[in-house]
Amino acid sequence: MSDWEEESEPWVPPPVSRPRSYRQGVGNGRGWSVGQGRGRWAEEGSRGNGDPPRNRETWKQGGSTPVCFRLDSSLVGMVIGRGGAKIKELEELSGARIKIVNDNYDSEVKLFGTRGQQDKAKELINDLVKSSGKEAVYEYSEIPDSTESTTPPRATEKPTAKIDWAFALKQAAIYEATKWADVPQIKKNFYVESKKISAMSKDEVLKWRKENNNIMCTDLNENEQRSIPNPVSDFEDAFSPFPEVMSALKVAGFKKPTPIQSQAWPIILQGTDLIGIAQTGTGKTLAYLLPGFIHLDLQPCTGDQRGGPGMLVLAPTRELALQVQEECSKYKYKGFKSLCVYGGGDRRNQISVVTEGVDIIIATPGRLHDLQMNDIVNLRSITYMVLDEADRMLDMGFEPQIKKILIDIRPDRQTVMTSATWPDGVRRLAKSYLKDPMMVYVGTLDLAAVNTVEQKVLVIPEEEKKAFTRHFIDCLKPEDKIIIFVGKKLMADDLASDLCIQGIQCEALHGGREQCDREQALDDFKEGKVRILIATDLASRGLDVHDITIVFNYDFPRNIEEYVHRVGRTGRAGRFGESVTLVTRNDWRVSEELINILERANQEVPEELFQMAERYREFKQRKNRERDMMPNRGRWRDSR
Repeated sequence: MSDWEEESEPWVPPPVSRPRSYRQGVGNGRGWSVGQGRGRWAEEGSRGNGDPPRNRETWKQGGSTPVCFRLDSSLVGMVIGRGGAKIKELEELSGARIKIVNDNYDSEVKLFGTRGQQDKAKELINDLVKSSGKEAVYEYSEIPDSTESTTPPRATEKPTAKIDWAFALKQAAIYEATKWADVPQIKKNFYVESKKISAMSKDEVLKWRKENNNIMCTDLNENEQRSIPNPVSDFEDAFSPFPEVMSALKVAGFKKPTPIQSQAWPIILQGTDLIGIAQTGTGKTLAYLLPGFIHLDLQPCTGDQRGGPGMLVLAPTRELALQVQEECSKYKYKGFKSLCVYGGGDRRNQISVVTEGVDIIIATPGRLHDLQMNDIVNLRSITYMVLDEADRMLDMGFEPQIKKILIDIRPDRQTVMTSATWPDGVRRLAKSYLKDPMMVYVGTLDLAAVNTVEQKVLVIPEEEKKAFTRHFIDCLKPEDKIIIFVGKKLMADDLASDLCIQGIQCEALHGGREQCDREQALDDFKEGKVRILIATDLASRGLDVHDITIVFNYDFPRNIEEYVHRVGRTGRAGRFGESVTLVTRNDWRVSEELINILERANQEVPEELFQMAERYREFKQRKNRERDMMPNRGRWRDSR
C-alpha cells in the first residue's frame, strides 16, 4: 500500500457529477481543473494519475496546506501541454496534484499533496518555464485552502502603483503644446456689421427672427454669455466688404438670404464656432461655404506657405460630397482649387491631385482617413472645418474615423457643424470637438417635415404595393419628376427591372452599384433624361434636385428621422411638393410618431393610421403587463 493510500480515508463518490465541460478540464468562467483533458479527473480532488480520486476534506487531512503562486497566463499552455500531457507528466514525477486557475493576465497555480511533493512540483514547473528563457514564478505564498469559497485563493500581490492623473494631464498638455508650437497664427474675425443691422433694436431682432421661421439662437459658452450678432436681411449686410462674393451671388441669381444663412453668416464671420440645425433644403451648404472662402483668403500665410489644404468639409455620402464640391466649383472664389475625396472614386487620381496641392478638400470620412493613415494628405494646415450632416455621419458609424481625423487638425481651428436633427450623438460630438460654439436652429428642435410639402399616407396590404405603384406612375403628369424610396438594394433593382420591362424609363440608385453607375443615374435624373429614380436612403440626404415634384415612399424608412429627410427632397427652394407614403401592418411601431409629424405640419391623418397606433399601444401595454407578471409567476412556482 502506498504512502498516499495510508494517509487517506476511503473515497466516497459525490452524489452529483459535474458538467462534462468541467470534467474535461475546459474553462468554466471561474477557474480550470486541468490535467488529463479526457475526463480522468471527473471530480475535484482526483489525483490525476489513475489512482482513485479523493474529496477535499481528504486532501486537507492527508497533506499540508496547498502552495499557491502566480504564473503568467501566456505560460499556462506550456505547463499544461498538448491535451494535458505535460501537466500529467509533472504530476506523476512529483506526486502532487496541480490545479491552475485562469485569469486575464496571470494565472494561479495551486499544488496539493505533501510538502515534499509540492516543492518537487514547483521546482519542475520552474525548470520547465525557465528553459524557455522566461521566469516562471514571480511571486508566491502558501495560502490555506477553504471549503467555503468557490473562488481559489489568490497569492499575495504587490500593491499596484497609483496613477498620478494630475501629472499625466500636465504631460498631455505639454505634448499638445509642443505638437502645435510651429503652426502659423490664424485669423478668424472678418465681420464688419453694417449700420442698418447694428441699428436694430432688441425687439426688432426678436420680431424678425420670429417672422423668419422662428429662428432661435443659443450661446453654449459655459463661462460667459456673449452677445449674439443680429441677423442680416440682405447679402450686402454681410458681404459688402467682399465684392467677389457679391458678384458670385448675383451670378447665381439669389435674391436674399435664407433664415439659416441670415443668422449663421454673422456668427461664422466673427470667428465663432457654430452648430446649425435646420431642415433639409434650407441653404445650409452656402451658409458655411461663403464664410469659408473669406476665411481661407484672408489668412496671414498664403497657400504656398500653408503646405496643405486650409479648408475641410466632411460629408456622410459620396453624393453629398460631390454636391458640395459642385457648389465650390460654381463660385470659383479667388481661384481656390477644391477636390472631392470619396470611396469608390479613382484613388490614384485623388492622391495625385492632393500631392499637387489643393485649397479645399471635401471628403467622406472613410477615404480621408485612409489617406491620413498613409501620410498622403496634410491635415495640420486645416484652419476651417465643417462637419456637414453630422447626424447622418453618426448613423453610418463614422464617429471613430472622425475622431482620428480631428487628432491631426489644429485645436484652435474654426469648426462649423450642420445637422437636420439634434440627437444625443450629435450633442456629444459637438461638446467634444467645438470650442464654445453658438447654436442656431430654424423652426424647432422637434422633428418636423418641411411645410411646403403636402404629405399623404395610405395604409395598404404589403401584397398590393406593386400594383398601386404601377397605377400611380401611370397617372403621373408629363412635368412630374418622382423619386421612389425603397428599403433594400434588392428591392430597388427589382422594382426598376419591372418598370423597364413594362417600357417605363427609370434609374436605380443604391450603395451596391459602381460609383460611375451611381453618378450616371443621378446625372440622368437631374438632367431630366429619366423622370423616375428608385433609391434607398442613400439619396435621402444630399440629393439637391430642385424640380422633384413627388416623393413616393414605397417602403417606410427604418426611423422617423429618415422619413423627414426623404420628404425634404421635394418642396425645396420655395417650391411646393407632394409626398405619398405606403404604410403596412409591419410599420405599426412608427405609426404614433408619424401621426405627430403629420399633425405638426397640419396634414390629414387617415383613420386607419389612428387605429394602427391604438393597436400598437394596446400591444405594448399587454407585453408590459406580461413582463411584469413573469417574476411573480416564477416565485409562485418556486413556492410550490
